[in-house]
Parts: sequence; C-alpha cells; structure tokens
Amino acid sequence: MFETSSDSPAPVRVVTEAIKDYVERLGPIWVEGEISELNERSGMMAFIRLRDPSVDMSLSVMCHKSVIAAIQPLPANARIVIYAKPTWYTKNGSLTLSAREIRQVGVGELLARLEALKNLLASEGLFNADRKIELPLLPKKIGLICGRNTDAEKDVVENAKRRWPSVEFEIREVTVQGAAAVSEVSAALRELEDLPEVEVIIITRGGGSFEDLLPFSDESLVRLAAACNTPIVSAIGHEKDSPLLDLVADFRASTPTDAAKKVVPDITEEIEMISKLQDRARRTLMNKIDLESTRINNLHNRPVMKDPHVIITSRVEIITAFKERSHRAFAAHVKLAKEELVQIKARVRALSPQATLDRGYSVIQLENGEIARDAAQLKPGQELRLRLAKCETNATVTPNKVKE
Repeated sequence: MFETSSDSPAPVRVVTEAIKDYVERLGPIWVEGEISELNERSGMMAFIRLRDPSVDMSLSVMCHKSVIAAIQPLPANARIVIYAKPTWYTKNGSLTLSAREIRQVGVGELLARLEALKNLLASEGLFNADRKIELPLLPKKIGLICGRNTDAEKDVVENAKRRWPSVEFEIREVTVQGAAAVSEVSAALRELEDLPEVEVIIITRGGGSFEDLLPFSDESLVRLAAACNTPIVSAIGHEKDSPLLDLVADFRASTPTDAAKKVVPDITEEIEMISKLQDRARRTLMNKIDLESTRINNLHNRPVMKDPHVIITSRVEIITAFKERSHRAFAAHVKLAKEELVQIKARVRALSPQATLDRGYSVIQLENGEIARDAAQLKPGQELRLRLAKCETNATVTPNKVKE
C-alpha cells in the first residue's frame, strides 16, 4: 500500500506492479461461467472468453490445449467450472485467468441447482398465487420480448391481430439463447416495464434443449420478473418445458399462440357476447315494463279507483254491523242481568222474616227491643210489642197466660 497525491502521483509501472502483487496473492480459485468464445490458436495454448450469464461481464482465460481436450467436444455456450490462477500482465494492464483444470457442468448438476433455486424462490413466496396480477381485458399496448425474426414473434403478432385487428405491440427483439440472453431479456423487460402504455408483457421463444432454455431460469431474471408491476405472460418452449420464469409469471402459456389468445380477446366472440347481452337487457327491460303495466292495470281496475267513496261506504257497513252487534250484545247482557236480579229477589224474599210473618207468625219484642224467646223470662204486667205481618201492636203480660 502506498500513498499518492496530485503533487506526487504514482507512475503507471508502479501501479501495475502493485496490482500484480495484489492479484498474485489471491492464489488459485474456482470460477464458473459460460464459454462465449473459444480460440485454439496454433501452438500449445487455447484462449477462452468466460462470461457470467446473469450480467454483461466476462473474463479472459488461457490454458494448455490438453486441458481443453480433456472435456471436448463442448456444446455451444457450455457452462464450465475452471480452477485457475489470476494473472495480471503489467505491459498491457490486463487480467487473465490461467486455467489448470476445466470441468463441464453436467445436466444433472444443473437440474439439482435449479431445484435448489426453485425451492429457495418458493420459500420466499415468489410463486404464490396471491402475487399474480390479473391480465387486462383489452390492453392498450402489448410488450413483446422475443428472438430476432423468429416464428414465436410471428405467431404472437399474427394471432393477436387476427383476434383483434387494432391491437398494438411494443416489440423488443433480443438474444433468447446463449451468453447474452439473460442481460438482453432483462434490459428489454426493464424498458417495457417503464412504459406506462404497456399493460401486459409477453416473453416468448420457441422450443429448444434444456441448455437453450437455461437463461429463463436465471435467478436475476426471475427476481426481476417477480418485481414487475406489469402482468407478465411467459410462453417459453413447449408444454413439457418449464423454466422458472413460468412459475413466477402472472400467466403461463403453453405456446406463443396460446399467449396471444390469453392476452387479446376474440373480437368476433366479444361482438357475439355483446349482442347476447343486448338481447338479454332488452328482454329484461320489456319484462319489467310488462310487469309494471300489469300492476298499473290491476290498480286501475280496483273498485276504489272506479268509485273512490267505496272505501268510505265499505267502512260504514262494517261500523254499522259492529254497532248493531254491540247493541244486541248489550241488550242480551241487560236481559240476563234482569233475570238474575228477579231470581235473587225471590230468594231474598223467601228467606226474609217478612215471609215468616206472612205465614201467620209474629215477633214479640221486649221494651228494650230484644226479642222474647223464653216465656219464663216474662213477668206479669210487663209491656210487650207484637210485630205482625202487616202492623205492630202492644200487649201486657198477664199471670194466667204465663205457662211453665
């Protein structure tokens, strides 16, 4: 580490030597990437351009031809892992990896990595149904990300215009296979996401091998798609193909044609549906008018509408009937009460002392008003009062009339 300033700058050779010293201390490392360029020059050395598929970044790698021969033949854009030592060349200021061992990443290992990535993204909720955005019924403009002059692009555009002739597209033709696919598709997706008139984005490409479709399972692209606010339709490969982009997209189409059908409605079907809705609305309205007309006629034919006084006369008849009924009920109650009173009067009369007097009996009272009940209590010469049936009279007790 050395210090510099504008007054005391470091020469280029010093800087490059310092960088070389730092790089060489790094030691051999394992690096993974895709082969974007392979040049086996005459002689013993081969040169490789190793690219990161997620970003537009690459490193220069050189190795002995025997190292490359050990893994030949290599498919295009093969994914490899190299064991190399970084080397800094001070003359031209370049960094090169000197490969000592190269291994091709097999399909089985790639599948295992994809499965692990799939589980990770699923645990974060990126595939949840509640995150899906509903597709618009008729988008103002459709964003389309596809390969350059591909059948997939033609299928989407032609089928969409056949279904809705006035549909508009914002097309981005990109590399959909190989080292540059991820960066170009991601850049196109960001660009379309920023356009407010684009209401849905279709990402499509035709079928291909497992390796060809790997860019659409790249973690950075999948996370970018998940963060978009514009609904995304994924139409990658065929029905059997299932890159991770299909899982995070708002809708997964089996083919490019299917994507066009899902995004754009059929104008013939829509016109037919509108016609049916018009007929249904017309029938509903006519039924409502007929129902209301029937109700008006029924109201018009009611007796009260022909003779408004009927509501009064009908109530008069009811009141008169109630009045007569109350009179009859009151008379019956009075008659019954009279009969009960006569019976009570007869019973009272039969039990009264007057009835006994009428039969010839009399009541003897002493001077103090007490009733005489025992002749032995009477004294000669005592004044008595006799109460008969019709009058009262006085009497005097004589000795000869007293009996023991």
